[in-house]
Amino acid sequence: MAQSVNITELNLPQLEMLKNQLDQMYVPGKLHGVEHVLIDVGTGYYVEKTAEDAKDFFKRKIDFLTKQMEKIQPALQEKHAMKQAVMEMMSQKIQQLTALGATQATAKA
Repeated sequence: MAQSVNITELNLPQLEMLKNQLDQMYVPGKLHGVEHVLIDVGTGYYVEKTAEDAKDFFKRKIDFLTKQMEKIQPALQEKHAMKQAVMEMMSQKIQQLTALGATQATAKA
């Protein structure tokens, strides 16, 4: 996101770009007047800002998301360790049940 805002540093009157269409499809387009840009602020809302304000917005957003990731990383690591322990326990139980079933099958035969 922040890289696309740096287009103002190119000082070109027209700039080739790819315009996001329907979240999956990109079509070529030309950008006229790079002094103001539209920013998707979420839930379908767009805000017109100057390029400098857009850079500040994206810097704040990146900082916020980085802090949020740092907050949840320990919890995710703990959850992953718990998942691994459960998977190991289930694997041991399956092996025990398989061995017990094989023992019972040979005893009946």
